[in-house]
Amino acid sequence: MKKLGLDIGTKTIGVAISDPTNLIAQAQNTILRTSSKEDVNAVIELIVANEIDTVVMGLPKNMNNTIGPMGEKVMTFHNQLKKKITYSDRLKDKEVELVLWDERLTTMAAERVLIEANVRRENRKKYIDNIAAQYILQSYLDLKNKENRNG
Repeated sequence: MKKLGLDIGTKTIGVAISDPTNLIAQAQNTILRTSSKEDVNAVIELIVANEIDTVVMGLPKNMNNTIGPMGEKVMTFHNQLKKKITYSDRLKDKEVELVLWDERLTTMAAERVLIEANVRRENRKKYIDNIAAQYILQSYLDLKNKENRNG
């Protein structure tokens, strides 16, 4: 089963999906946000279509480890997705784990990658959320794979 990484923003949701071996996170198309209901349904579609067993959502925290307004919005989205998964007929026989993952500095790292790749400033917006989602998911995969190796 694959893992899904999400970088939830106010206008878009960055998306990354693991390879079948859960070693590599790959950026996917961004979800343009419309309404909470539609956004959650779009994530459900990704879960079903890609046989996802774990959704890793970036949780933005302040540098002092507190949760700010955007973190609260992510937690609200997390709760809406959890409820939808619980009551979805399409997922009734599947167990989908939801993980909130500390995403501090992932957007800055994604921005750095785009700058180093000489992506023009006006074009960076198209890619930044997906690269941030890829960072979120890759850090999760790396930790889980390290834990599995160390037993």
